[in-house]
Amino acid sequence: MKYTDILWDFNGTILDDVDICINSVNLLLAERGLPTLDSVDAYHKVFGFPVIDYYKRLGFDFEKEDYEGVIAPTWMKEYLRQAPTAQLCPGVREALRRFAAAGLRQTVISASETGMLTEQIKALGIYDFFDSIYGLDNINAGSKTARARQWREAHPDAVALFLGDTEHDADTARAIGADCVLVASGHQPAELLRRSGCPVISDLSELKL
Repeated sequence: MKYTDILWDFNGTILDDVDICINSVNLLLAERGLPTLDSVDAYHKVFGFPVIDYYKRLGFDFEKEDYEGVIAPTWMKEYLRQAPTAQLCPGVREALRRFAAAGLRQTVISASETGMLTEQIKALGIYDFFDSIYGLDNINAGSKTARARQWREAHPDAVALFLGDTEHDADTARAIGADCVLVASGHQPAELLRRSGCPVISDLSELKL
């Protein structure tokens, strides 16, 4: 195996939380009389990064409402209420075990807040697989690229594979000179992910290294 490190995105790659994200944003939409998302396909048509632009596509008016002070915390409260019901994405535990057996370092790099991220990973029973966890210092779901660059500065000689489920993961991998494989069972559909030029798989059981 040519890699020394596996870099994992969390939401949609490790944690199967698409339905919970839809439910959480639908609560906010319904409260404002805005059209709700009625399917994963409808969600896939609008979701993307930066997340604030996704909210704008849904109809939120940030000239009238505060994203960081109102929308993000309200969404997070509902997400955390439902999050304990989320399971691992297909093939994750097996992949974690395979990489660990091969002696690879494994790291999570996520746009989630670090404390919340760590607690979720512990609750899933997979914390011991990871050498480090790189999240954000806030709940606003900004770019993870800066955190990935910090990882790269600490591991300048690492040969890394980034596993993600969004175009932003592909961009993040490119920013640090890592290979990338995208999983089309998360927050963006396969047809969109293929535009990144990265290999796309249906789930991690298809990953061949």
